[in-house]
Amino acid sequence: MLKKPTDKTNLPSRHVTEGPSRAPHRSYFYAMGLGDEDIHQPFVGVATCWNEAAPCNIALNRQAQAVKLGVKQGNGTPREFTTITVTDGIAMGHEGMRSSLASREAIADTVELTMRGHCYDAIVGLAGCDKSLPGMMMAMVRLNTPSVFIYGGSILPGRLNGKDVTVQDVFEAVGEHQAGNLSDEALRTLERVACPSAGACGGQFTANTMACVSEAIGLALPNSSGAPAPYESRDHYAIASGEAVMRLLEKNIRARDVVTRKSLENAARVVACTGGSTNAGLHLPAIAHEAGIDFGLEDVCDIFRDTPYFVDLKPGGQFVAKDLYEVGGVPVVMKELRKAGLIHEDCMTATGHTIGEEIDKVTLEADGKVIYPVDAPISKTGGVVGLKGNLAPDGAIVKVAGMATQHQVFTGPARVFECEEDAFEAVQNRAYEEGEVIVIRNEGPAGGPGMREMLATTAALSGQGMGKKVALITDGRFSGATRGFCVGHVGPEAAHGGPIALVKNGDVITLDAVKGEISIDLSDEELATRKEAWSGPRETIYASGALWKYAQLVGATKHGAVTHPGATKERHIYMDL
Repeated sequence: MLKKPTDKTNLPSRHVTEGPSRAPHRSYFYAMGLGDEDIHQPFVGVATCWNEAAPCNIALNRQAQAVKLGVKQGNGTPREFTTITVTDGIAMGHEGMRSSLASREAIADTVELTMRGHCYDAIVGLAGCDKSLPGMMMAMVRLNTPSVFIYGGSILPGRLNGKDVTVQDVFEAVGEHQAGNLSDEALRTLERVACPSAGACGGQFTANTMACVSEAIGLALPNSSGAPAPYESRDHYAIASGEAVMRLLEKNIRARDVVTRKSLENAARVVACTGGSTNAGLHLPAIAHEAGIDFGLEDVCDIFRDTPYFVDLKPGGQFVAKDLYEVGGVPVVMKELRKAGLIHEDCMTATGHTIGEEIDKVTLEADGKVIYPVDAPISKTGGVVGLKGNLAPDGAIVKVAGMATQHQVFTGPARVFECEEDAFEAVQNRAYEEGEVIVIRNEGPAGGPGMREMLATTAALSGQGMGKKVALITDGRFSGATRGFCVGHVGPEAAHGGPIALVKNGDVITLDAVKGEISIDLSDEELATRKEAWSGPRETIYASGALWKYAQLVGATKHGAVTHPGATKERHIYMDL
């Protein structure tokens, strides 16, 4: 790219680099080795979630250096900074999971504050684990800067006894071990080989789901999400992302030019057809909220309902992210969706070209093994389904990818638990019966606080061979690795007096993923009577600190469990100050 002088008249970094009054600020930049050219070029924030918490994030530092090369090649000045992550695989099954969803807001907030505080003109954001992906994308849309997202890449699958294994297998092996069907030594062998490299969980769990979203929504370069973390090709995508953000800056193409109602619908299509994580039903509305777009859980589920499921990925299917990448990745998936008329082609992307123009470049076709042809799908409706009824007036969500139709309807008596720990203990002790609907309440965003995932409990049920013999509902969440009839996001949550707070042991609950219904066999009068007698939300031990603050601020699950009014209430846009 040819070197041209930068006109900073309309760029935020003018506030820290231009004019005599900014001499003190420039002295700081000279102290870090920047020269005059560097100081007077656009400043690009290179935001990473690098840390040593888990393999998901461990490669982001290296990839950030490649992004910085790309920014420099595009005549920009990269300024690297980091933010937090809470890695769900480590946080799962204990108190740490309360920090997970709250971390999404903290990531968005800290990226916003860093960008604002230092007046950066654009952002390339790198993220590796579950909440860090939507958190980073939320910050981009909130700031409305030229933005490019890049995923850190997936972990390579482990191998045991000639088969691929993932961390999901380890969680389920805990249930088998508790049931007496797996020895101590076999469990130790599995845990040592399941995660052989850097990278995020390899199945179509939340990280890979949101990585696919980043491409489908247009914030990431085509096919950039696919290569596993250890592949050196990730560095090429990182360099290209740095170059791309400079082109967006030159053309003044901003995050909200990319993230529109139509692009959110494209993203929901990709989640549905890949059997992605139910957490997308939380994160897509949250990203929409940052753009001032009304796109809630019900809108997401409407798209899920009429999108075919044709990409065979774990946990419902056979393959992992590396396999999808090797047959062409998200671009081939979107090419299949286009054949069915299910893609809005006029949406702008991080390349500066539209989705339709990018799909035109795709030469590969569906391989028929990982990606089925759209006209011969695995099932005719999406791998994730929305439910609604008198037990969840605000809606709920369930992943049905890999579930036979006959297993998508379930009626049984309720067995109620007031928190996840009580339910997990009951599962360990087999203190439940086949045919029951396990109800775990007080785990919503406000009531938990933190809306914990229930993977430890659901994996234990699967490991005991009971995954198809009981159902489970909660106002909390499920991991993208959860399988079985597990309904999450039941709203309103118990802490807000939703019907889930009123359920008693033995009440008959019906779940119907075919019709999209969730109901309790009680009259409106009986529910009203119980509501009148309800003693109010359960007190928690979180009376101060970040989790208390989150519980005070967090809104309804159906709107993405967000903590601020969003773009509909904003009085300025950061880029225009």
